[in-house]
Amino acid sequence: MSPRKSVAESRRTRERIIDRSIAIASVEGLDGLTIGRLATDLGMSKAGVLGHFGTKEALQLASLDSASAIFSRAVWEPSAHTAPGLARLHAICESWITYLEREHGAFPGGCFFTTAAVEFDARVGPIRDAVVRRSTLWRRRLANEIRYAVETGELPRDTDPEQLVFELVGLYTGLNQAIQLFADPTAPDRTRRALARLLAPATAQAR
Repeated sequence: MSPRKSVAESRRTRERIIDRSIAIASVEGLDGLTIGRLATDLGMSKAGVLGHFGTKEALQLASLDSASAIFSRAVWEPSAHTAPGLARLHAICESWITYLEREHGAFPGGCFFTTAAVEFDARVGPIRDAVVRRSTLWRRRLANEIRYAVETGELPRDTDPEQLVFELVGLYTGLNQAIQLFADPTAPDRTRRALARLLAPATAQAR
């Protein structure tokens, strides 16, 4: 086998391990990842799995990185070329709904980061820090769009970006629960109605 082919094979194997890790972790949490479980599921040896990461913690962090990339592709990238401000906020929010409705292939247990946040919110260490860091970056991105919408007059001048981000994150946490726990088919439309109120243009709110 040529060195180039060997590197490609190693990369594909690593990707298979991470894909399976994400699927397990979305249902059972990151602590549900065990080298033995992955080896059995993927038809590999434990040494073969461990050789790609070295430690369980490294595997967990790699899974977080990959899950973050999936989220970005599903929610941010479809909206990135929309005009900044309120138009982009609406596009992001619609993609976010679609992500929670349809990403069951990658995340059969629902939003990966909701599961990780619940699992690690009372702990300390690198995994919790990584979850906090990614969640904070996402909140900042939302806040930046809200600030732009306020500055351009699309949202009312007295809009508090941090408060609105808090409400949006709470809304989507509730949507994830409604879809996963209650299998509520009305939840996406309920979310859209709530968004219509939260993101009502300044001109509409002034009437």
